[in-house]
Amino acid sequence: MNNTRQKRLFVASCISLVLTSMTFAIRARLETVFGPTGIGLSLEQIGYAFMPAFWGFTIAIILGGKLVDSIGMKKGMWLAFTSHAIGIILTLAANDFTSLFTATVIMGLGNGMVEAVCNPLVASMYPREKTKMLNRFHLWWPAGIVIGSLVGLILMDIMNLNWQLMVASLFVPLALYGYLLIGQTFPQTERVTLGVNQKDALKSLTKPLFLFIAFCMLLSASTELGTTQRIESLLRETGVNALLILAFINGIMIFGRAFAGPIATKINTTGMLFASSIFAFIGLQMLANTEVFNVFLAASVFAIGITFFWPTTLAFISENIPESGALGMSIIGGLGMLSVSLILPLMGRFLDDSMSTDVIQTISVLPFILIILYGILYLKQP
Repeated sequence: MNNTRQKRLFVASCISLVLTSMTFAIRARLETVFGPTGIGLSLEQIGYAFMPAFWGFTIAIILGGKLVDSIGMKKGMWLAFTSHAIGIILTLAANDFTSLFTATVIMGLGNGMVEAVCNPLVASMYPREKTKMLNRFHLWWPAGIVIGSLVGLILMDIMNLNWQLMVASLFVPLALYGYLLIGQTFPQTERVTLGVNQKDALKSLTKPLFLFIAFCMLLSASTELGTTQRIESLLRETGVNALLILAFINGIMIFGRAFAGPIATKINTTGMLFASSIFAFIGLQMLANTEVFNVFLAASVFAIGITFFWPTTLAFISENIPESGALGMSIIGGLGMLSVSLILPLMGRFLDDSMSTDVIQTISVLPFILIILYGILYLKQP
């Protein structure tokens, strides 16, 4: 694959991930549109209507991995594009619970297909720089959240424009990445390149190392996305604007993922995951004691910890179990999203009955376990 085509596909992948994360930010803003003060849905109904964003994402990632290995990454990417286009149109037309639920399902499937295709695509295009380039690809996740939040703030809160214009803004990244995909030749997945059949790829998923990393992904994804999704409730007793803290955390993540390459060269992938666990644990401990530590300082330490978790875990699988192919990376990503969908209601229950600082202390157990697990793995490596 020539360098120009490679760059074009990488940029298309990044823009598709921007659209994916923008939907999360915009969906949060739609709660007021469809909620009790809007068209009249209860907050419980809103929760059920938005739930497919996580389940659809999880299903598409896991099933999409096997599909991508079968039909190829090009068809998989166009499937993501089609799902996104339909999902945006259905969201614009939504006016009740059923229509909102249906739109969220389709958008979730499109978002999941982006992850299912783009992770193995980046790994295939940059076989010698997987950790570096997967981190650069995933820096566009926090960037998209920031962009989506600003779009909602400017169009709805500052300019007082219709909510449909905010949703319609998703057509911009959709058109951009669709244009970049036209006429492009995609590489084969690593599984196909290595000559590994589907049966052997499935066998690789039962390897102890794969199962070990899969369990770690459950903990790291919950630490990262569970905390940031509930940031407003977790920081309710600090008096600090939680959305400002969220933007601050995402800013650090963007910067960190942009410079992941040199770090990976010095301490390798396992070392990055081990160090991330330490920073995440310390950051949560500091956030639980904001009467002692400045909130922004605590948030910065936590942000350093979660910056590399998701993309570096995917890179670890691609580097150490390449025969698992797109399916292996997709299952790891799907498990990560599944863990978030499970921990969010649990966190909500704890927040209803406990001080937010106690909940943060409880969450910090997850990276503490990771310190032990990744520490053992790091020490056992030659």
